[in-house]
Amino acid sequence: PMSLITEEQVVLDLTGADRHAATRRLGERLVASGRCTDLDAFLDDVRKREETMATGLPGGIGIPHARSAAITEPSLVFGRTDGIDWGAKDGPATLIFLIAAPEGGGDAHMQMLPKLARALMKKDFKEALAAATTEAEVVRIVSAEVELDQPAGAPAAAGAAGAAAAAGADRPASAASGAVATAEPPSKRVLN
Repeated sequence: PMSLITEEQVVLDLTGADRHAATRRLGERLVASGRCTDLDAFLDDVRKREETMATGLPGGIGIPHARSAAITEPSLVFGRTDGIDWGAKDGPATLIFLIAAPEGGGDAHMQMLPKLARALMKKDFKEALAAATTEAEVVRIVSAEVELDQPAGAPAAAGAAGAAAAAGADRPASAASGAVATAEPPSKRVLN
């Protein structure tokens, strides 16, 4: 499977008059990376979602998200801002994650949100994102914490296991069981 986040899906200097403008800029990255087929339809889905649930979290975090027919692949886009009001009571958001999942995308969306939420509770994760100077660094930081589990026996999991074994992973047995995505340390993980 493709990784959730790529360098093209990182905006280190995100600006926008408001959260809708900022979300549009992040969404444009999904169009550029071929993961969003209709930006306006997707943004409409994000906005509908925001009407039912707050996406500004305490501590300067924004997590706009939606399942959408316009999305082809579970994806994250990261944006870092000087502070944009995302509706949280404690102040503006500086770390923004746009979470996008295909409409019929199974549980990918349900996996991304809790994994990201758990990561965002870690002070070192937020500090690393705030300090990152390159897109590649952000991709590394995020991918280490938020990867989708491969269902056991799925062709993708077998492919990852094969690649891990070929890369000299020292535990091909655990990889073969489909546990490769969660069991291996980040350095061994097959990101692409």
